[in-house]
Amino acid sequence: MKIAIHGGFFSESDQSIETKKAKQESLKRIITEAYNFLQNHSAAETVAFAVSLLEDDELFNAGTGSQIQSDGIIRMSASIMDGTSQKMSGVINIENVKNPIFVAEKLMQEDDRILGGEGANIFAEKNGFENYSPEIPQRRAEFEQKLKNGGKGTVGCVALDKHGNLAAATSTGGKGFEIPGRISDSATVAGNFANKFCAVSCTGVGEDIVSNATAAKIVTRVSDGFSLREAFAKTFDELKEIGGFAGAIGVDRNGQLFHLDSHPTMVFATYDGENLEIFN
Repeated sequence: MKIAIHGGFFSESDQSIETKKAKQESLKRIITEAYNFLQNHSAAETVAFAVSLLEDDELFNAGTGSQIQSDGIIRMSASIMDGTSQKMSGVINIENVKNPIFVAEKLMQEDDRILGGEGANIFAEKNGFENYSPEIPQRRAEFEQKLKNGGKGTVGCVALDKHGNLAAATSTGGKGFEIPGRISDSATVAGNFANKFCAVSCTGVGEDIVSNATAAKIVTRVSDGFSLREAFAKTFDELKEIGGFAGAIGVDRNGQLFHLDSHPTMVFATYDGENLEIFN
C-alpha cells in the first residue's frame, strides 16, 4: 500500500518559514491518518478521505481557506477518479460546501458525474450537504488588497490499496481573483487521472496543466510501457515548451511513487507504512 498527498505550491500568500513548517506538520498528520484509513478502505475511498482532511485545513487553498474570486465569491472545484472502474466524477465552481471532494465522491453513483455551478450547488443541497462558508479572514484580507492594487494552490492525493487498486483525488479553491466561471484543471483529466496502471494528481496554473494535459499524458504513457519516472520526465519536458507552471504526484501499480514540479516549491508527502517523507 502506498499513498502520496500534495498541498499545492508554497507561493500563495505567506512565504514565512513558520507557514512552511506548519504545512509540513499538517501534511505529516494528514498522510499518517490517511494511511491508517487505507488499511481497511479502498484506494478511491482513501483519496477522498485524505483530500477532505486537506480541505479542512485552512493552511491549504481548498475547502476552508479557498481563494476568493474577483466578484467576492468563493467557488471551488474537485474531482475523484477510480482507476479500477475508470469512473471520474467532479464538481466545478461549487459554492458554500465544506468538502467539495465528498460531493464529487457522491456523484460517482450518478449517471451525470461532473456538475458545474448551480447544478453542483443544487445536487449538494439535495444530498444533505450543509451550507458552509469556506472563507477565512486571511483570504478576505488578501482579496481586499487585490481590490486596492488593481496563487497557485491545490490539494490532492494518489493511493494504491492492498488489492492493487489505484485512485486519485484533487481539490482546489482556485487561483484567486479570477474571472467568475473560470474552470481550473482540478476537475478535468488534465489535473486528475487514474487507471489500473497509474494515478496522478496535479497542482499549479490550471491553464498550463490543461494545455499540457499533464495527468492524462503521464498515466497514458505509463499504460503504454513508460516507467513512472520516464512518463513524468517526457510530460514535463513538453510543459517547458509552453513555459508551464505545474507539479504532480503519482503512483503506479507496482507501488512506485514519483513527483516532479517545474518550480521546486511544491509541498507534498509520501508514505508506504515504513518510510514517511515530507518535501519542501
